Amino acid sequence: QVQLVESGGGSVQSGESLRLSCATSRLPSSTYVLAWFRQAPGGTEREGVAAISRGSSTTYADSVKGRFTISQDNAKNTLYLQMNSLKHEDTAMYYCAADPGPFCPPDNGNYNYWGRGTQVTVSS
Repeated sequence: QVQLVESGGGSVQSGESLRLSCATSRLPSSTYVLAWFRQAPGGTEREGVAAISRGSSTTYADSVKGRFTISQDNAKNTLYLQMNSLKHEDTAMYYCAADPGPFCPPDNGNYNYWGRGTQVTVSS
């Protein structure tokens, strides 16, 4: 059974940093694209934040470019999202997800495996 388990969320002040982690297991293929999505409180849609290919190509939403960094440790089967200079508008539930490919911006992908999310709250 495929599992994606997020951790690292919390409550911080504007300008501070957090690092999210996503432990993955039993993905059917080593070629999966991994990504972070978020859903704001009261929001109805998930926004693609960043994606990374197995070869470590990356893509980011314009709203987080220069502040967030997606990375992965293939040996540990773990995906990360380093979030710096956090803003109140970054407040959301953050989800990791896996897509069989090909690599593309996360909002254009076909993500068939999802974690349950980790909450990030940024106070202004």
